[in-house]
Amino acid sequence: MPSVDMSLDKLKNYTGINPKPSDFEEFWANSIEESNNTPLNYSFKESSFTFPFGKAYDLIFKGIDGENIYAKALIPNNIEKPIGAIIEFHGYGGNSRDWSSKLPYVASGYAIFSMDCRDQMGYSGNENFRRGNIIRGIDKTPKDLYYRKTYLDGYRLSKILEELEYIDSKKICTLGLSQGGALAFAVGALNSNIHKIFSIYPFLSDFKRVWEMDLGEGPYEELKDYFRFKDPLHEKENEFFTTLGYIDIQNFSSKINCEITMVTGLMDRICPPSTQFAAYNKIFSKKNMLVYPDFGHEDIFGLNDLIYKWVLNI
Repeated sequence: MPSVDMSLDKLKNYTGINPKPSDFEEFWANSIEESNNTPLNYSFKESSFTFPFGKAYDLIFKGIDGENIYAKALIPNNIEKPIGAIIEFHGYGGNSRDWSSKLPYVASGYAIFSMDCRDQMGYSGNENFRRGNIIRGIDKTPKDLYYRKTYLDGYRLSKILEELEYIDSKKICTLGLSQGGALAFAVGALNSNIHKIFSIYPFLSDFKRVWEMDLGEGPYEELKDYFRFKDPLHEKENEFFTTLGYIDIQNFSSKINCEITMVTGLMDRICPPSTQFAAYNKIFSKKNMLVYPDFGHEDIFGLNDLIYKWVLNI
């Protein structure tokens, strides 16, 4: 079988090499406490997008630092009792995509909230960075890391849903691919009330493994760029990877207590399979890994149908 990484047998036992900060648990406990003590301050405005079986809203809420975060919210009509909800996260450098892409879920009686990651190509934040976000804040403090703020944006969105009377707080799920897969994973770990996670070839895992494999294409080129332009003698290499450990999703694995489905393609050169298994193999809750031997970081035939069936079983 062709492969860009380890054999499947080795993948099933691989647990990652990126260093984990000694105060990781304390760091995130303090971050969640800070978020919980910061008002959510959210508002819904009916969108110009219309459809016959529900309503669309622009949701604006405040991030941990007061930044405006945007999410599309689509709610079905005629809600008789609290319903399940999906929080959807998009890929790196993108946005929450078209309203119409979410309609099958609403037509089936579920609400969906699709967040624009701050300062990418959507409506969250005030800047537009398609790249460079992994290392944003790396030379300051761990609290300044871009993904610390972005993970907390997703967490805060999940807490908003818990407050909505028409949402069943016991049936809130996270969904995403690539960067979105990492956010679905991290938010599902940070909020112990999340019901299910569907994480598709997640990004942001086992950074040192990606760098050592020299397979980092596209977004992971930032790791090489950092050393080439900021630390060419690698004098801060260990500090660099340890700091990234605060946002490495494999370090969140033990916090997941709900059912999780993950997807990996064994030909993935963007998010190598070993980095995904590093996170998956440390999960203790009910889990399932869907392995696609012939696919890389791309659309996978039949996967959208599986996701839809997964939603129907929320």
